This record gives sequence, C-alpha cells and structure tokens, in this order.
Amino acid sequence: METPQLPSQEPTPPTAEELAAIREAERKQKTLMAGIIAGVVLILVLLGVAIFFLMQPSAPTDKIRDVFIIVVALESLVIGVALIVLIVQLASLINLLQNEVRPILLATTETVNTLRGTAEFLGENVVEPVIKLNSYLAGLRRMLELMGIKPK
Repeated sequence: METPQLPSQEPTPPTAEELAAIREAERKQKTLMAGIIAGVVLILVLLGVAIFFLMQPSAPTDKIRDVFIIVVALESLVIGVALIVLIVQLASLINLLQNEVRPILLATTETVNTLRGTAEFLGENVVEPVIKLNSYLAGLRRMLELMGIKPK
C-alpha cells in the first residue's frame, strides 16, 4: 500500500508589493466612495437651496410642481447610481468567490483527503498490530493466572 503524501506547499504570505497593491486598491475604493458621498451631499444641498428659493411667496404652484418633478428625476438618478454600485459590488463578490474562496476550499478538501488517508494508514499499520499484541498479551496473562503463575 502506498503511503499518502502530505502537501509540501503551504500558502505563502503576501509580499510587500502585493500588500502595497492591496492598500492602493482599498485607497482608490475609499476615494471613490468619498467622491460619491460628496456628490450626493452637494446635490442635496443644491436641491435644498432651489426649493428654498422656489418656495418664496411670489412662486406660483406650477414652479412647485416643476420642483417636485426635478426631485423625482434626481431620486431616479440616485437609485440608478446605487444600482450601478450594487452591480459592481456583486461582480467583486463573484470574483472573490471564484479566485479566492474556491482555491481555499479545494486545498482544504485535498488536505482532508490526505489526513483521511494518513489516518487509515496509521490505523492499519500501527493501531491494529498494537491492539492485536495487547489482546495476545492479555490472553497470555490470563492463561498464566489460571495456571497459578502470577505475572507482574
């Protein structure tokens, strides 16, 4: 029977260049999110200013109606941007699952199979002979006790 081989390659820690690339990507993502948030805040402030000036006593109701139409249009733009961000995040998650999690699961499965083979090998070649030897020794001890010889 062939002895199972333990995996010789262990995952290597990321190098300094890889860590720098990861930090750079995180920084870019944070900058993008900050820009999006700043844009949304700016739009809301401009919308508030527009509503304030259009709500003056001299403003007729058709202007108010127009303001609400603009608000609904801006809201649909914000929802569109949110959907785009959601799609990008979903693509990032799928990429993570395919390129990071799947190899980890495959390596874990391989390790478990190797350990299973090692346990079977040890059970057949070490544990079984020891158990048989102990059973023979117990039988011999009992036989000596029955014959009147006291083993130590």
